[in-house]
Amino acid sequence: MFIAHLPAGYILTTTLQKKLKTNKYLLLGLIASILPDVDLFYFFLVDNRQYLHHGYWSHIPFYWLLIAVVTLIVAWLAKKKEYMFASVIFFSNIFLHLILDTIVGRIEWLYPFTNKAFYLFSVPNVYGFWVYNFAFHWTFLFEVGLIAWAGYILFKEREEG
Repeated sequence: MFIAHLPAGYILTTTLQKKLKTNKYLLLGLIASILPDVDLFYFFLVDNRQYLHHGYWSHIPFYWLLIAVVTLIVAWLAKKKEYMFASVIFFSNIFLHLILDTIVGRIEWLYPFTNKAFYLFSVPNVYGFWVYNFAFHWTFLFEVGLIAWAGYILFKEREEG
């Protein structure tokens, strides 16, 4: 996934908010939908692009699962419905990000049992500028579809309210 994490997060968060009958977590959901990519700062500014950023902890589902379990237990013990809603929206968007990255990225879904990274499709290095390899690959149409879907939802909600 290259540019559609935010629109996908918008789709997921608005859908979850309707089911939970709340509308106060859109910003939280949008932040969570791109949060694993915070490692790009390290990737470009410190690591000098030596290792694929999907190998950093913020792209490994195991760590997010541990954080999610602890957070959800605390929210449950606190008996605060709002904490539970916020946690569900936050971690749903984190895992959506990782699922979407699995389309053409390499995600270590079975870590710590193995370091094997999983992906659905490989993007060949055809063009000199690496961005073109993703933008001109057929899987980019999936991103365009997510952006169109999010735009449809946004305009539909604006018409309704």
